[in-house]
Amino acid sequence: MLGSLAPAFALAVATPAGAADKVTFTVAFQNEPDSLNPFLGIEAESFEMWGLMYDYLIGYSMDDMAVDNSGLAESWDTSADGLTWTFHLHPGVTWSDGQDLTAEDVAYTYNRILDGGPEAATWGSYLRGVDSVTASDPDTVVLTTKKPNAILPLLPIPIIPEHIWKDVSEQDVKTFANDPVNGTPPVGSGPFRLVEGKGGGSIFRFEANPDYWKGAPHIDEVVFRVYKSEDPAIAALKTGEVDFAEGISAVQVDALQGQDGITAINGDSPGFDQIAFNTGSVDLDTGAPIGDPNPAMLDAKFRYALGFAIDRDQLIQRVYQGAGQPGTTIIPPAYSDFRWDPPADVAFTFDLDKAGQLLDEAGYTKGSDGKRTRPDGSPLGTLRLAARTDSPTSLGTMTYFKEWLGDLGIDAKVETYESSKLTEVILEGTFDMFQWGWYVEPDPNSMLDYMTCAQRGNWSDSWYCSDTYDKLYEEQRVTIDRTKRIELVKQMQEQLYLDAPYLVTAYSSIGEAWRSDRFACMRPQPDPGGIMLVQYGVYNYLNMRPVSEADQCAGEKGVSQATKAAADNGIGSGVLIGGGVVLLVLLGAGGFVMMRRRGTTGDRE
Repeated sequence: MLGSLAPAFALAVATPAGAADKVTFTVAFQNEPDSLNPFLGIEAESFEMWGLMYDYLIGYSMDDMAVDNSGLAESWDTSADGLTWTFHLHPGVTWSDGQDLTAEDVAYTYNRILDGGPEAATWGSYLRGVDSVTASDPDTVVLTTKKPNAILPLLPIPIIPEHIWKDVSEQDVKTFANDPVNGTPPVGSGPFRLVEGKGGGSIFRFEANPDYWKGAPHIDEVVFRVYKSEDPAIAALKTGEVDFAEGISAVQVDALQGQDGITAINGDSPGFDQIAFNTGSVDLDTGAPIGDPNPAMLDAKFRYALGFAIDRDQLIQRVYQGAGQPGTTIIPPAYSDFRWDPPADVAFTFDLDKAGQLLDEAGYTKGSDGKRTRPDGSPLGTLRLAARTDSPTSLGTMTYFKEWLGDLGIDAKVETYESSKLTEVILEGTFDMFQWGWYVEPDPNSMLDYMTCAQRGNWSDSWYCSDTYDKLYEEQRVTIDRTKRIELVKQMQEQLYLDAPYLVTAYSSIGEAWRSDRFACMRPQPDPGGIMLVQYGVYNYLNMRPVSEADQCAGEKGVSQATKAAADNGIGSGVLIGGGVVLLVLLGAGGFVMMRRRGTTGDRE
């Protein structure tokens, strides 16, 4: 997918007749949303667009992403035994077609997920253990649980209108596009309405909802345009065809600093990148193997040995251009309470001699030709390293990894896929290894859930399955004592580290750039040090203003004040937090973040 921009993108997006005075905020993505249906999509771009269309029961602080009442729930309380949660809705919320949003809509949304259909694949982990969801009156939602739930009130699930979705059956939801069919926008309660675009498309137009319950946005529309590589997106930013470029490289951030009218940053990414193995793809009905993984992929000793064949420091410097730090476990350093740090005797270092020794001990010795064999003496064969064409970091990581494997006497080849195609390959089990990554919530439950047996065929991508791990997962989910829960989470990380379905490679940052000579009143999340779009919530879309209205930013913190000052001077250069480049400012523990399947776009998943 790397290459020149499609011809249709060579021209600016046409402005509808009579709309010349509209204020349009245009965002350049490098990956398309896979679905506008909030029960089907898995890409971060899809989550971003759902946030414009729908509200969530709870909201997130811009300071530290702690749960707050900026969502539909004005307040909530818990029974003494911890088994009943009662949420009280903000009054006066309506759907974009004018009908009232009530507690019945919230209960309907959650019950569709509890029914266990396709809706449960994405959102089921948040409601696991919930026994019932009811509307006791139009403004009150009541959740009852079988056991105390350590995850609540974290419920980052888009709330859909019952009067629309009741006509979409469980079977139909698997193919329901939820796009403007015949020019009719989907009905939501969010600050914008989708009026143009479809999943897998290249342009998406959202118009402001003038009746939004928090107050109408200060811009008229948001447009997302998909570019298949970084260079044309940057060119469009410079010429003014777009106002924001998301997921750009650290090299581009550096190059854009000093450009009049543009602000560029490297912001905090609460996630990790990894090389994943096919640990055993199976037919979920019969348990029979499917796909064609190399048998070595199923051997934890083989996988663990390869953890010593990755020079993570070199990857950070050469592939990530210094924007990040070497990775170790699936819980990033930001979340220090839950994080398990590998002790020195098992911790991965770049040590090809040790990797070779461990392979020898596991039976993968070298033959007379210098190539590794399997424990039964047969040739190991050529391992397939899947990389994503829309991610230079993915391509770079796998290219280096191929060289290091070669030094161990292991043949490998890099196979490239578009992100959407790689997802299909993963579900088919027709791979050995691939590179991708995740965003991680400060509460680790969702990330831990992805590694359970039940997620195979859904959100699991390594096909990892362990009864011991699953038991630990269920125990931590109902353990209210935080100290005890943390210990369980650390045990789970240790097991994953040694079983090695993932080899974590990096904790990266996200490059962003925008036209600060056009728009003001934006804030990073977390504030300071975070990112400006693909946040948890839609604060900036709702609160940004044309730069001519920068004096109405209402004293916002962090970058918003800096961009206001830059706009006043007609400039917008450099990183405007503390006067220097922000590579990876770590989050404070204790907040909650909305789940993301993958990170932003190509470079920063």
